[in-house]
Amino acid sequence: MKSATIPSLRVEPKLRKAVECSLNSDETLSSFMEQALREQVSRRKIQNEFIARGLVSRDKAKQSGEYFSANEVLDHLDSMLANAEKS
Repeated sequence: MKSATIPSLRVEPKLRKAVECSLNSDETLSSFMEQALREQVSRRKIQNEFIARGLVSRDKAKQSGEYFSANEVLDHLDSMLANAEKS
């Protein structure tokens, strides 16, 4: 597959210096930026999926009329954790 370029990124000299100082010995500024972009794209995908699941859950609750209080949910999670710790 042919590679593509990303538009250049203008930043304050202070930020560029901070990034350059944080690079690993085998890392380039370009590889650092590419990795940061990949991680952010992944994070956004996970966030969007989380929101989509929440909206589906909201719609199911509206249809069924079944809602749970925060305390009920936390109690259930505590119970799940206690059972997992026993195993």
